[in-house]
Amino acid sequence: MTTSLRTALMSCLAPHLGLSKSRLETLAVFLMALIHGRTVNLTHAASQFHGTARHASNYRRLQRFFQYVRLDQGVIALIVVRMLNLSRPKCLALDRTNWKVGSKDVNILMLAIVTRRFRVPLLWSVLTHSGNSSSAQRIALMRRYLALFDAASIELLLADREFIGAEWIKFLIENDIPFAIRAKEDQRMALADGRLWSLKSLLRTKRARHTTQTLDVFLPGTLIRLRLAARRIKDGEWLIIMTNSSEPKRALQAYKRRWAVECLFADTKTRGFNLEDTRLTNPAKVETLTALVTLALTWVYRTASTEMRMAAIKRKSHGRREKSWFRIGFDALRNHIIHQPKNAELAWTTACPKRFRQT
Repeated sequence: MTTSLRTALMSCLAPHLGLSKSRLETLAVFLMALIHGRTVNLTHAASQFHGTARHASNYRRLQRFFQYVRLDQGVIALIVVRMLNLSRPKCLALDRTNWKVGSKDVNILMLAIVTRRFRVPLLWSVLTHSGNSSSAQRIALMRRYLALFDAASIELLLADREFIGAEWIKFLIENDIPFAIRAKEDQRMALADGRLWSLKSLLRTKRARHTTQTLDVFLPGTLIRLRLAARRIKDGEWLIIMTNSSEPKRALQAYKRRWAVECLFADTKTRGFNLEDTRLTNPAKVETLTALVTLALTWVYRTASTEMRMAAIKRKSHGRREKSWFRIGFDALRNHIIHQPKNAELAWTTACPKRFRQT
């Protein structure tokens, strides 16, 4: 791996991260190793250092990096938004990914940007338990977002059925955050007269498969009004969306973008960086690793934008794109790092902001 590419990465990131030269070099080498080697495993990354140091010394160098370095998620989020030109209102997706390392659970609550081209983490929390997040944890994550960007920057917040709860919904409404959250069929809601009904019961007379049904309901025990949009999908199951939007049918239509966050998890795992190869379980270290994966994803998407410019990805006969934006950028960047390091360098340096003004 060329010295010029490593130096360029260090030069761009130095004003934002406040790391020593040695730590910056470790970070730059790890980013290149992560993309070229397709794994977050430190043993593999240690072989990418230049010089005559032994492999064991480089491995220990990486261990110390994750032991002592903590990257500011706010700064990483600002870098992502600036480099991918995502300052306009955008869809956010809230979801959770988890896996096991031995008997220990790694559980990450993630807020990601999902657009037609990009799906990239923005902020995250590593949960210290298995299973679903609490309303307090989700609210804390959204407060961190609102400290960086205002609510007007959110076109729609998308979330699956596990992200429910009166306290959570109340927080979103009070902060003017538009949302589309999928609801369970057996979830109970109140009508205007105060009676509680399961959503399945309220929809029992609606049989048309391709017709979108809408209802106005209230969270039980509150005066919080929500609008529902529902449509039958495969096997007769209902897809039910809760929203505070005045156009619930549009919220239901937009909800399909939530699948992009599942594709993001696949990109960071089996289709890309093999995130589950890590042996890290300490929450602080996993947060640092996630920050580095986010920077790598941003570099990949910058490369894809450079390669494709305004062109569209071709569709196959079945109607789907032949490749994702991630795959195009990932393949091109891996080639550039080895054979055309100047192109890999330009994909980063032409978009990386010089310095953020802290408030």
